[in-house]
Amino acid sequence: MTRLCEVTGKRPVTGYKYCIRGIAKKKKGIGLKVTGKTKRRFNPNLKKKRIWFGDENRFVTLRLSPAAMRTIDKNGISSVMRQVRAKAKAEAK
Repeated sequence: MTRLCEVTGKRPVTGYKYCIRGIAKKKKGIGLKVTGKTKRRFNPNLKKKRIWFGDENRFVTLRLSPAAMRTIDKNGISSVMRQVRAKAKAEAK
C-alpha cells in the first residue's frame, strides 16, 4: 500500500539532508558551510481513521492526513466520499 492520503492526494516528496559545519555569522563566526548533502524522503503524516458513513450505514476506514481530517470536519464525510469515488472512477478510465 502506497503512502498516499486518499482525500488530498499527499504523497512522499524527495529532498536533501544537509551536513553543515562552521560558526554562524551572527555568533561572530565566518559562516556556515555545507559539507555534504544526502537524498532523503519527506513522508506525509498519515493516520488510519475509521469514520461512520451514515449514508451507507457503515464504517469506512481511510488513510488520512490531518488536512484531510479538517476537510472532513468542514464539508462532511458524504461530500468527501463522493469526491473520492469520482476521482477513483476517473483514474480507472
